[in-house]
Amino acid sequence: MEHNVKEKKRKLRELIWKEMENKGIARFPLPCTSRIPNFEGSEKAAERVRLLEEWKNARVIVVNPDFAQQRVRENALKDGKLLIMASPKLKRGYILVDPKKVRGREEFASTIRGAFKFGVEAKDFPKPDLIVTGCVAVDKAGRRLGKGHAYGDQEIRMMKQRFGQMPVITTVHDVQIVDSVPFEEHDERVTVIVTPTKTISVR
Repeated sequence: MEHNVKEKKRKLRELIWKEMENKGIARFPLPCTSRIPNFEGSEKAAERVRLLEEWKNARVIVVNPDFAQQRVRENALKDGKLLIMASPKLKRGYILVDPKKVRGREEFASTIRGAFKFGVEAKDFPKPDLIVTGCVAVDKAGRRLGKGHAYGDQEIRMMKQRFGQMPVITTVHDVQIVDSVPFEEHDERVTVIVTPTKTISVR
């Protein structure tokens, strides 16, 4: 049964990666295979996130390090929020970037190189109010599909275990929303899906 779910996940990932490349939706870095795909309109999705009450009320935000969520990280810093970024593959834990220390340099500070330059590696940090994550596919029940290494699930689970429940937003292209994502017990869900054209609250 478990093998069957993993196989369905693999097929769905490959389908989305292929569709995004064929339609020219995927952007640098390419090919998008084996990645959280960067997508056309990711900046628009990031601006839509800014309109959410969850965003407006948040002081501390966790965002994954992928290209597709770079504008989200930049906006967090511009909006004066403490940014907690997972280091790639969690190899160096979490990086804290203080918005007060990067004024005028938010765009660079929101890149992986910039976060390492301006931020500090930290094991202890304040309770986050919000998590923003990327995914390869998501359905309207909030079931997300990552790139297959479980880092996204790990990040979300760790935050919840340590600090309790909190909203989890994903920014994706509209084609990444599918009818149903194969799901296992340990997989994490999102509570809000934001695309360049719409916002879906998961009930």
